[in-house]
Amino acid sequence: MRILETVKQFISDEQQRLPAQVKFNLTQDFTSIVNDRIAMLLTNAWQGLLLVFIVMWLFFGTRYAFWVVMGLPVSFLASAFLLVQWGISINMLSMVALLLALGILMDDAIVISESIGKHISLGKTAVQAAIDGTMEVKNGVLSSYVTTLCIFVGLLFLNGDIGQLLYTIPAVLISVISISLVEAFLILPHHLQHSLQKGADQPIPKIRQQFADAFEKLHDKVNGWVKKLIIYRYLFIGSVVGVFILSVSLLVSGVVKFSAFPDVEGDLLQARILMPVGSSLAQTQRTVEKINNSLQTVNNAYKNEYEESLIQGLTVHYGMNMDAFEGGAHLATLSVDLLSGEQRQLSINQISQQWRTELGDVPEALNISIKEPKISPAGRAIYIRLQGDDLNTLSQASHQLQKWLSGYPGVSNLMDDLRPGKPEFTLKLKSGAYALGLTSQEIAAQLRAAYQGIEVLETSINLETYEVIVKLDDASKDELSDFDNFPIIHPQTGAMIPLVNVADISVNRDFSRVQRINAQRAVTIYGDIDAALNNTQAVFNDMEATFFTDFKQRYPDISLSFEGEIKEGPLTRNSMRKSMLMGLVGIFILLSLQFRSYVEPVLVMANIPLAFIGVIFGHLVMGLDITMPSLLGFVSLAGIVVNDSILLVEFVKKHIRADMSPHAAAAKASSERFRAVTLTSLTTVVGLTPLLFEQSPQAQILIPLATSIVFGIISSTLLVLFVVPCLYTILEDFGFIAMKKEDLS
Repeated sequence: MRILETVKQFISDEQQRLPAQVKFNLTQDFTSIVNDRIAMLLTNAWQGLLLVFIVMWLFFGTRYAFWVVMGLPVSFLASAFLLVQWGISINMLSMVALLLALGILMDDAIVISESIGKHISLGKTAVQAAIDGTMEVKNGVLSSYVTTLCIFVGLLFLNGDIGQLLYTIPAVLISVISISLVEAFLILPHHLQHSLQKGADQPIPKIRQQFADAFEKLHDKVNGWVKKLIIYRYLFIGSVVGVFILSVSLLVSGVVKFSAFPDVEGDLLQARILMPVGSSLAQTQRTVEKINNSLQTVNNAYKNEYEESLIQGLTVHYGMNMDAFEGGAHLATLSVDLLSGEQRQLSINQISQQWRTELGDVPEALNISIKEPKISPAGRAIYIRLQGDDLNTLSQASHQLQKWLSGYPGVSNLMDDLRPGKPEFTLKLKSGAYALGLTSQEIAAQLRAAYQGIEVLETSINLETYEVIVKLDDASKDELSDFDNFPIIHPQTGAMIPLVNVADISVNRDFSRVQRINAQRAVTIYGDIDAALNNTQAVFNDMEATFFTDFKQRYPDISLSFEGEIKEGPLTRNSMRKSMLMGLVGIFILLSLQFRSYVEPVLVMANIPLAFIGVIFGHLVMGLDITMPSLLGFVSLAGIVVNDSILLVEFVKKHIRADMSPHAAAAKASSERFRAVTLTSLTTVVGLTPLLFEQSPQAQILIPLATSIVFGIISSTLLVLFVVPCLYTILEDFGFIAMKKEDLS
């Protein structure tokens, strides 16, 4: 951002010095996207914070809510110091992590404040209530922090380019939740104690009283449902398992699709032109002009409909094409600065499609790719590598594969890197030419001298040295007949013999570039897929079922491998799976030590698949693919949703120690934890709700992550209050959990 301001200042200063006819235009300004993202995140942050405060106010009142919410800026500011030490700057992903923290950070503070509020209702003094309330939940809060840490630490070590990109989110969350834990234990109780002393005599507003009455009625209903479900616990748990299997089947069957990374709208579009090798600059310029005219037609149509210009700047670079891996006059790139994604009415994919339709076929060009210049962190959507020994077979296989791919909706910009080079004349001496005293070396030397020139004299004039080079003039070499009748001078007799009389001349075209990988010839196929029309994984799954088997049988000597999104996606996904399993093992060990049981930790961790139900159905409802940010959200949930279960099991054990029956203890614990569980989940949900419904194109990378957390929290909250008590009593039915008082003391 500072560089942009410096550049703008430089342009302004230079513009004043130069004549009026000279104009400066700033193009390819990528900072506009950064500004849009920062503005979007800041808007969602204050909206989420306001909603969190309103929820806290409804439950606790103004003073109470103020001190609980004040833990957020304190944690954010303190964690900024740690982030600087770790080399993490304020960027899109770090701001996303802070946005997620709006809801997550409140959990510890809410549990402690709710516990203190409960002890106040028992008639204790403010000081005693603050002490007793904090001490009552300290074990559960500390366990919740460590379980969350187990998951987030694993996410720091994800593999692949996507994993490196997502590293920032767990790093920021770890720093923030660590500081918030200190604030919740050492600072918050003191503030709440003062708040309770000063606000004890204030009347409760009518709207809060009405909300409290409605919430209490809901509390009573839920308590009744818990008692009934404990009676029908086997039927209920079986139904929950059925819903979980259904959610998994939605993912496996492809109803909810998977893609490595969501598309993010940019403001720059390029037409990358590849002409046949040997094309002149004038030919390339004519093609660029045709492409530019089609673009202007699209711009005029947009201007007529929306009354503003779509094009903000236009730049043409000759001799450059980032997809060609070569240089020359046959290459060009036309770059278009578009109206900001926040302002334009069409997506960049819609604009690209309109441009392609308006352009139509350009037969003189080998390939024209209309695309964004950026490449997703997951890599190219289509990146297929073929390796073999025979280049002609590789070329044939590549064209067959591209033809099949082009039949899928949304697939565009297909090309490979094995392209024909310039036309060549190949000469082979006729039989008898050698007997005449002519050799291939002699003929090659004369042709080289004629077409490339030969130095016949070097002279010096004063201190300057001059070389005299002789070669054919242009008029003598611009016709094919000139080459056929080229006079070969016999080295002994000096007789002139037409070239066609002593050599067979054939015209062919070799490949302009041959790529080798691991010493084997290779051809790579590139392409893009419009995520609004198709899914990369779905395309390759279909090809695996319908195409690749016959393809491999037809070309047995060609090996097939995949790079880009198809490779990066599973790499990071498998890494995330390992990190999650390690985190779950850590959670199990921790809870086993806390509960002194190997069975009760399973009760707590049962909340994780409940969250997965919400993740799948949430993406189905929102019409989204499961992406890496989605999985990151789910893995993060694994450390968050167990927190409610930990305290629920703690309360069950506490009531059993008080000689309560297991069934009654489970129902009572669920009733007591209803308020805290609802409140912690509600603050997380409302904190992320603005992001969930954000329409900004820049939010597309964040919405899947928010969807996983919001819907996962909702499903786990709705089910944990019912599932954990039912599971507890089922395990007691089978004798897996001893309910003796002395075992729990």
